[in-house]
Amino acid sequence: MDTPTGTPEELLVLLDRLGLERQEVRTTGPVYVWHTVPARLPEAERKRLATRAIPTLIAAGYQVNITPELFDEAAYHQAVHDLRTSQPRPTASLPAPSPAPTAPPRRTP
Repeated sequence: MDTPTGTPEELLVLLDRLGLERQEVRTTGPVYVWHTVPARLPEAERKRLATRAIPTLIAAGYQVNITPELFDEAAYHQAVHDLRTSQPRPTASLPAPSPAPTAPPRRTP
């Protein structure tokens, strides 16, 4: 997964947590950082891992592009389902109670 120069650390950590391996090349100038699917995995598992990362990244607000050869539709749908069922359900919040009405101040003659 390519990330632009200056990518926030929170995205890099998220990619780490999703099972992608961080790669880094240090130069006298910039440090280049990107993530890859682990090469030790069989091809089908690599596709699943890359595809399953998509819904989590989108939910976190990131744009994701994946080559069609790497996309696994069944893995994507399963990841969406897992993400939806693992997130806590939003609870309906009750409106704040209205303050008790106050009587107008009494005037004395």
